[in-house]
Amino acid sequence: MTFLPLIILAICFALGMPVAYAMICCVIPYFIADPYMSANIIIQRMVANTESTSMMAAPFFIIAGAIMNYSGISKRIYDFAGALVGHLVGGLGHVNVIVSAMMGGISGSGLADAAYDCKVLLPQMEAHGYSRAYSGALSAATAVITPIIPPGVSLVMFAVLCEVSVGKLLTAGYIPGLMLTVAMLLLNHFICKKRGYQAERTERVGGKTLWKLFREAAWALAIPFGLVLGLRIGIFNATEGAAVIAAYSLFVGKFVYKELKWKDIPAILKESVQGVGPVLMILCASNVLSYYLSWERIPQMLTQSMIALCHNKYVFLILVNLLMLVVGMFLDSFAAMIIIAPLLAPVATAFGIDLVHFGLMLCLNITIGCITPPFGSYIFVVSSTGRIKTEKLYKELVPFIIVCLVTLALVTFIPWFSMVIPNLIYGA
Repeated sequence: MTFLPLIILAICFALGMPVAYAMICCVIPYFIADPYMSANIIIQRMVANTESTSMMAAPFFIIAGAIMNYSGISKRIYDFAGALVGHLVGGLGHVNVIVSAMMGGISGSGLADAAYDCKVLLPQMEAHGYSRAYSGALSAATAVITPIIPPGVSLVMFAVLCEVSVGKLLTAGYIPGLMLTVAMLLLNHFICKKRGYQAERTERVGGKTLWKLFREAAWALAIPFGLVLGLRIGIFNATEGAAVIAAYSLFVGKFVYKELKWKDIPAILKESVQGVGPVLMILCASNVLSYYLSWERIPQMLTQSMIALCHNKYVFLILVNLLMLVVGMFLDSFAAMIIIAPLLAPVATAFGIDLVHFGLMLCLNITIGCITPPFGSYIFVVSSTGRIKTEKLYKELVPFIIVCLVTLALVTFIPWFSMVIPNLIYGA
């Protein structure tokens, strides 16, 4: 009976049942069959998870991202990035990378970034001689950067699930995100030079034009810096900061850029609810599953088994990375995070691993799974949006996956990369 819910959960996933429903259905027989349990616990645990103030950060970040799509903020980031690097070899590819990094500091949604890059940049890249498959693969690969640079929604989810400081985990992503950005810029330059892809233009943008584009984009570029500053000096916590970013985006779109119309608000709210609803439903359902796991002491059993199996924390980290890469190929990133993180966090603590470092590593790993065949979610978004065969994307993604794995290895075995900024802001 102890492991029956996990068996049912695996069957539900194999049948293609939505994640939230699968997590609830798998524990219903367990609670009904146990004479000491009540089925009312299912509702109680689901409602209890909505009472966390930290949980509100994710919806606000999603709302902010939706506002930016209607307010002209995304367009100005793209224009500024194009002015910076459009004259270089592989310039449009560089724009793709830089836009993803900048969008990571604003909306934190990798799926949204992959779809946006595919819609806006793919036609232009193809018009300048880039292969459609390479353009799509680059759009998918650069979307890995977006959830790692704060405010990443997956980082907020790990913090809520494992009771880690949201602010610390958010700021932990800056250096790994920058490492990924630089690595992909270099890889794109090498591939474009080898294939003979030409620059978008031959001359640099003039100083006056560049300054004008920077001033227009500065309102958007100020968001990640304002978030860190506000957290550092205590103006707001991470949840309040998310609300401030949403309000700030609304203000900039309506009164600065003057592109946001009041009639756009219903569409923004609809898009936000469609993004927030599944996330909150999965989080609420995960609390029911977590209650069963805690009641049966499965995390403690797993901790004891892993300590007996692994001689040191490095062996444990290698096993976790291998496990998550496989899980990420088959499960949605949110589902993988919600199911695996609460199980592995106690084991990481037992090995003396800081959960901020562990959470960042886990988020990066799961995000890499989104571009890993055969079922990476970013691959399917780009394939459907750009009308590209997945087989062609798989081939083009290989060098980018290798770059991501090298970055993951550095983050895994050198905690300094993820811990230096949180320690500077919050103290060691």
